[in-house]
Amino acid sequence: MIRRLLVADRGEIARRVFATCRLVGIETVAVYSDADSDAPHVTEADYAVRLTGGTPSSTYLRGDLIIAAAKRAGANAIHPGNGALAEDPEFAAEVADSGMIWVGAPAKTLGTLHSKIDTKGIVAEAGVPVLQTLTDPATVTDFPVLIKPAGGTGGAGMRVVRDPVTLAEAVATTRQETGDDVFCEPYLENVRHIEVPIVADSHGAVVPFGERECSVQRRYQKIIEETPSPAVDPALREQLCRAAILAVRSIGYVGAGAVEFLLEEDGSFWFVELTPSLQVEHAVTECVSGYDLVRLQLLIAEGGSLPMPGPPPIRGHAIEVRICAEDPAYAWLPAAGTLHRFKVPDVAGSFRPLPQPGLRLDAGVVDGSVVGGQHDSMLAKLVAWAPTRQEAARMLASALTRTELHGVVSNRDLLVRVLRHGAFRAGDVDTGFLDRHPEVFAPLLSSVDAVRISCLAAALAGAAARRSNAPVLRSLPSGWRNVPSGSQTAVYDGPAGPVEVGYRMNRHGELAGWWVRAVDPEELDLAGLGQAPTLDDHPPTTVVHADGSRVDLDVNGIRLSLKVHRVGDVSYVDSPEGSVTLRELSRFPLPAPEATEGSLIAPLPGAVRRVLVVPGQRVRAGELLLTLEAMKLEHPVHAPSAGVVASLPVHPGAEVDTGELLAVLDPE
Repeated sequence: MIRRLLVADRGEIARRVFATCRLVGIETVAVYSDADSDAPHVTEADYAVRLTGGTPSSTYLRGDLIIAAAKRAGANAIHPGNGALAEDPEFAAEVADSGMIWVGAPAKTLGTLHSKIDTKGIVAEAGVPVLQTLTDPATVTDFPVLIKPAGGTGGAGMRVVRDPVTLAEAVATTRQETGDDVFCEPYLENVRHIEVPIVADSHGAVVPFGERECSVQRRYQKIIEETPSPAVDPALREQLCRAAILAVRSIGYVGAGAVEFLLEEDGSFWFVELTPSLQVEHAVTECVSGYDLVRLQLLIAEGGSLPMPGPPPIRGHAIEVRICAEDPAYAWLPAAGTLHRFKVPDVAGSFRPLPQPGLRLDAGVVDGSVVGGQHDSMLAKLVAWAPTRQEAARMLASALTRTELHGVVSNRDLLVRVLRHGAFRAGDVDTGFLDRHPEVFAPLLSSVDAVRISCLAAALAGAAARRSNAPVLRSLPSGWRNVPSGSQTAVYDGPAGPVEVGYRMNRHGELAGWWVRAVDPEELDLAGLGQAPTLDDHPPTTVVHADGSRVDLDVNGIRLSLKVHRVGDVSYVDSPEGSVTLRELSRFPLPAPEATEGSLIAPLPGAVRRVLVVPGQRVRAGELLLTLEAMKLEHPVHAPSAGVVASLPVHPGAEVDTGELLAVLDPE
């Protein structure tokens, strides 16, 4: 029996496992790096053990340190979470050899799954359809093809090659990135990514839990998942589940996992891989099935039998989004910083199956969490469970729109636009959805009037906050003066550049007029000495209420409320239509240091992974100079123009922060 369980992971998955452990009476142990000393998963565990170090490779990925921590804390079982250790056969074997209970797939099975080529061969012999596997890239004659690393799971290192000219270079790059052999298989354009979650016990029972639609992806990684799939009817579902059972039995799999397939429009499907972990999207399966999958994992690890005779019925529809700290509009660039506020409205529960339809939030962060570049960019997953797909999509989009997410850039706006898109609502999704619909990359708050009203709200809230904190005469109206025609102004750096906000109050403290105008950065008049625009280019507006955190306006007869959260010189404004971040520019800014001409700086914190040039080397415009690894993704740094590498102060493995110098180019 499991008495005390250590979770060898962090973030939301650790909190998820702890929630079930508390429910069934199992004591919990967390591990944490130096950067995670105040993380939620640490404070929620009964015991916590520090792993000295700040990077994943020196902490969470060190199996020897994890096992030592478990022994030190008196744990008799280890749950690997859903990261790399869940797929590591050596770690699974070491846990078993140490005398502890392993809550995961057997080490022998993990060893088989570690080779995608061997796995495909085994399941093909069992009658599961697989795509052709070409282990020698030189034998590829038909294009396009997909290059895959032979080991591991997930989308890392995968590349599409459409002609023989670039094949050799792509193969070499994938090998260099992953340190593994590669193979090729036919690349299927615009197919659906469907997976069948399964649970198998050691007594021979294998139970599939319907199917999950995971086709909306970026960089071969999922961002929206749902169950059931809008493209799968009962007959196709039965075929997929039968194939998943064949794959699981052929490999001898035990535990919770998912069999992944590619589904073509004509109903043909092909095995991709068997993922040997409790996947991020397991929450949607728990909603429609009613089963606690972590509880089943613990039951199987203790040698028990599955309590259900077969696949449970599907109850309603569930959709999940992954809220990530990244900027979709800038090549999915990860974001780092302090999460000043994270508040999702109307959440019915977290980290366990819901008793009835509603919103479920599984988050690895809270207000004040520091988001670094060492780990995956996912902040939380939000699930809507409703009787129908349309209701679930509407509920989820509404909750995301009203979410207060301040401090780091996120993909929230894109998620809302996808959920509200006509093609998504019609179920017309596949792996090329984002490529076909670039309109979903636009900011959610995109109308000019809505942005201007948010700017006005920021200025009014800032003035109200200053008055409430004034040491003397705080009862006087904001901006009071003998000349009622005088205007108050503030300049903000907004989503589209600097804007000036101006407004005038009459002798009764009422709004007499206002304006918001774009400002050329070279013509900024931060001291307020310039000529104000005319106050007649906006609809009639009345300030119903204004304090430092909320502004209620009546705009042309329509009342709306805007929330304003100010941190330092930054105002986060949330309205019914979306959110905007505004940084107030100082009236008397200090001169900024000038960078050397041709300087390339780090766009985010991370580690230098590859350096492909040397000082003195001549490079072409657009040539890849080096790559940064942050949040488990590799980010290229290209030459902005032709030139010569004058300076290269970084090396592979170096840790860099945002704004740090990477290279200097002397332009031609």
